[in-house]
Amino acid sequence: MSKTSIIGSAAAILVMISAFLPWISIRTGAVTKVFTGLNTTGSSFGEPGKLCIAVALAVLVLFLVRKPWAPRINLFTSAFLAAWTFRNMLLFSRCEMGICPDQKIGLYLSLAGALTAFICVLLHRQQSVK
Repeated sequence: MSKTSIIGSAAAILVMISAFLPWISIRTGAVTKVFTGLNTTGSSFGEPGKLCIAVALAVLVLFLVRKPWAPRINLFTSAFLAAWTFRNMLLFSRCEMGICPDQKIGLYLSLAGALTAFICVLLHRQQSVK
């Protein structure tokens, strides 16, 4: 297993873990609500952490598969994961009706892990078969 596969696998696991960490907190009066990727009750965000976990799991499996078609499919899945986490960053960090959320570590770790996995897919070298 190459270094890029190991780093990419660790980055995919980081994306899965970050779905459980706090993404934002919103303070309205005396009440502070903390939202994660999987717990967004009381908002219209949905649960984007479920898709993050599913796609990151697919990226992880494709890093571990040693077939010639795996890096090609992993390029698409890791690009989708990076785009999805960037979308989550934009969606969760925007201000609405004068209330701006405080971004937490889970949102940044999710984006960093997805971008790292995508870069590892781009830098992955396939061993040529003779």
